[in-house]
Amino acid sequence: MIKQRFLLSKFVRRRTFSSCPLPFEPKTPSFSSSITQITQKDLCFSLADQLISRGLVSSAQKVIQRLISQCSSAPAATSAAEFAIARGMDLGFGGYVCLIRKLVISGDALTAESLYMDCIVGQGLEPDRNLLNSMIICYSKLGKLDEAKSCFDRVIKLGFTPWVGACNAIIKGFSEQDRFLEAYECFRQIGDAHDTVLHFSCYNRLVNGLSRRGFLDEGVYVFDVMKKNGVLPTVHMCKSLIIGFCKWGRVEQAEILCTEIESNGFVVDKYMYTYLINSYCKGRKIEMAMRLFMRMLEMGYEADNYTYNTLIHGFFNLGLFSKGWALCNKMVRSCLKPDLVTYQIMLNKYCKDRKVDRALELLDYMLRCNVPPNVHCYTVVLAALCTERKFKELYSLYHKMLDNGVVPDHVFFFIFAKNHPIGDPLLFAQTILQAIAKESCSFDVFVTRSKSTRGAILEIERLLEEIVRGNFVSADKAFSIYMIALCMAGKLDSALHCLEKMKNLCMLPLPTAFNSLIKLLAQEGNVDAAESLLEVLQEQGLVPKQSTFSIIVNEHCIKGDVASAIDVLDKIEEMGIGANISVYNSIIGCLGRQKMMREAEKFYYRMREHGIDPDETLFVTMINAYSNNGWVNEAREFFKKMTEHNLRPNSRAYTALITGLVKKNMTEKSCLYLHRMIKDGFMPNAVLYTSLVKQFLRKREFEFAFRLVDLMKKSQLEQDLVTYITIVSGVSRNIRRFDRKRYLSSTNSDKGKNLLFHLLHEKAISPNRKSFQVMVTCEEEMKLAVLQVIEQIKKVPYMPDLHLYNGIIFGICFAQSMHAAYEHLNLMRKEGVEPNRVTYTILIDGHIQIGELHLAVGLFNEMNANGFPPDRMLFNTLIRGFCKVGKVFDALTLSHMMQKRGFLPSKGSYEKILGSLCANNSSFYAFKIYEEMISHDYTPCRYHRQWLNSILLQDNRSDEACAMWVMFPNRSSQNREDKQEFLFALVAVIWQNIVIICNPI
Repeated sequence: MIKQRFLLSKFVRRRTFSSCPLPFEPKTPSFSSSITQITQKDLCFSLADQLISRGLVSSAQKVIQRLISQCSSAPAATSAAEFAIARGMDLGFGGYVCLIRKLVISGDALTAESLYMDCIVGQGLEPDRNLLNSMIICYSKLGKLDEAKSCFDRVIKLGFTPWVGACNAIIKGFSEQDRFLEAYECFRQIGDAHDTVLHFSCYNRLVNGLSRRGFLDEGVYVFDVMKKNGVLPTVHMCKSLIIGFCKWGRVEQAEILCTEIESNGFVVDKYMYTYLINSYCKGRKIEMAMRLFMRMLEMGYEADNYTYNTLIHGFFNLGLFSKGWALCNKMVRSCLKPDLVTYQIMLNKYCKDRKVDRALELLDYMLRCNVPPNVHCYTVVLAALCTERKFKELYSLYHKMLDNGVVPDHVFFFIFAKNHPIGDPLLFAQTILQAIAKESCSFDVFVTRSKSTRGAILEIERLLEEIVRGNFVSADKAFSIYMIALCMAGKLDSALHCLEKMKNLCMLPLPTAFNSLIKLLAQEGNVDAAESLLEVLQEQGLVPKQSTFSIIVNEHCIKGDVASAIDVLDKIEEMGIGANISVYNSIIGCLGRQKMMREAEKFYYRMREHGIDPDETLFVTMINAYSNNGWVNEAREFFKKMTEHNLRPNSRAYTALITGLVKKNMTEKSCLYLHRMIKDGFMPNAVLYTSLVKQFLRKREFEFAFRLVDLMKKSQLEQDLVTYITIVSGVSRNIRRFDRKRYLSSTNSDKGKNLLFHLLHEKAISPNRKSFQVMVTCEEEMKLAVLQVIEQIKKVPYMPDLHLYNGIIFGICFAQSMHAAYEHLNLMRKEGVEPNRVTYTILIDGHIQIGELHLAVGLFNEMNANGFPPDRMLFNTLIRGFCKVGKVFDALTLSHMMQKRGFLPSKGSYEKILGSLCANNSSFYAFKIYEEMISHDYTPCRYHRQWLNSILLQDNRSDEACAMWVMFPNRSSQNREDKQEFLFALVAVIWQNIVIICNPI
């Protein structure tokens, strides 16, 4: 008996006793009702005892089951169950079902779950639909939604519809855990049951949650079923659905939904009209936005500043400045004064389109209208002046800003320092912090002017102490400016020390400063440290923004680690932050550079599925990626899509497409886009000329390339550092394998080039200027051409640049003047530019070309000693060098060393080794190299395949010869012809051996 009571105590909680005193005059219950209750319970217990004494246990069990089912509370049902267990009687399946249901209704879900597991599942009993419905509610209350879903599916499998209470419980549980798709799946399973009407809160949760996460079709389905079941939606629910459609770029459907809601008696208010107008403007559908605006006015709603600013932003964003100003005048006629946001919209667009003069006029107009510009207005205009290199106007406007009492902030400092060649950013930070200290501190601040970086740091730290003491509110801004300056100066340790100071003062860095620190860590190769720092600051309360993750993704992509970039993207989407368009732009650009265009397309469509509309930058990235990979038809399609999205193709889009068409020898078609580009008002710039020069140098059409260089000068376009690097590298790298007969242009090619040159020549400013031409007819003229180009570039003053120096050294090495190359290397070091791994590789290759392999190996060892471990390109260069001088086994050893360090030899290196081994009749090693190439998905050239086949058969190694052709992929008819040749050769060798055996000497 004691054991049986203990078993029941696992399921039944002990009753708690109250410490409240009893009332002095308790209310006496009715005598008749009290007697009836006591008699009913006692009679049931007495009857059960009598039946047990007579051996009628099953009848006593039914009495207890009926008593449990009729109990009005869980304690009463528990008491009856305790009575039965005390007498050694099992409650039976029906009794357990009733007791579990009473416990679930009373809220004792834990006891109900334990009873179910021990007495139903533990005894191998099969639950019916009533018990399963109770357990759905029980598990949902406990948060065990997978178990609840299992019970839910079992009820459906039995052919029944779960109780309304069970449906409400499981949908509520999934919704509270943000598992809305699983909640929607449950809803769909009961959606066809017309007699199942859920509680309104379930419909509300589903519609709101699904709409917020972009599952709009699912949300509309729930909304329609709710109306079909006679449950009226609320205004809040309708707004959630409409906002969801707008957020995910389906504005037309949102407007249709508004019309349906209005037909049901709901009123679309001014807020919803404004939200729809804003969504249309974001989608660059200004006509639809204006139609809604007029309808809003017809409905009697008065437009406010936000509505007008939204429309003005839409017009300016499309470049329709006159219509934007017309709307601004309409705003004034409506007794609404344009505010600071109105003018900021105009300033941003003017500066973005490089109409900086209009922006300066607008600043003066704002002052005349008593709308003083704030620091954000000055920031965007000053950044535009930096881009236009109008430094006189820049300094004048900066001092005017300070005179007007506008204090620079951290964003101003970051943008100004980023766009302006200010020299030492710490010295500029000092002047900004002095202005902040003067404005924010109530007492006079002593100001000194430092001339060195060390002095600036000491002065800044003193100013920070003054600002903390005088106006703590401005301290986070001041510290953030200091941190940005340290990051720009590359002082990582000092920036981390500044962050530690902020932590001690209970301050967090502002987003711009924190992003600068994250970027510096990532640029120095400490991406893991950057992510760890982000996690630490998140724990301290810093909320990361999309721009922070965008920096991390971009740094991964710069290093070519696209897998890590995708991991970060998945992580931020799991966090619910959502990726911005720059994240997708970085990943798509990286995939394009790695020639993974199918994957790039998948991420483009993934971005669209998340409701992110492509902008001009992303379209240019896609067009550029397609063009660089030779997919010009797809590039043209995306160019067309750009116009379909109401985005005007800019000069970068035209340049990417024109260059891609020239690369694929479609020069005549590129002229169509060049003509259209000029017609759209975009003049050929230095970027277009540089890209075209690069392509024609790659085609080894040097004469035409230099005609373009000369035409660029005639057009008075400034040749920047990129242009010089392109010319030097292009000539040096592509002239080595030049063969004038091989690269003679076809008639169609000449026609396209002439048309291209004619279109560009029309825009040349000084066509009568003396031309700079390079004629290449023989090897000696090639070398002279290289030196001539280098001498021309040496005359141009430029900032010391490692890429340009490497290009010049490459050209000098090609001219077989290694002594001059080392002289240029010394000059490069004197100017403060240290050689890198590429420099050493160029010099090693130069020694190899003139047969000085011992000097190349010595330089290789020196490079290792100087802390430059060899990369894949250097290994491949040395392998080709060893093969060139006949040291094929040294090349083979180097290839094994290379693979141990994680680098795979290139196909060209394998071909060199294979050809050299075949030349040495080393059939064993040659066959091993052949196997390696096939395993790495390299296809050996036909000449080497036939050569290897020949020496294998000559060495009577027909098994390896057969294996060679078995493992070779059958990809084309040419490969089948090779196999036929092999079979003929094999038959000939076999026949020759038969003849020798039959006719011995």
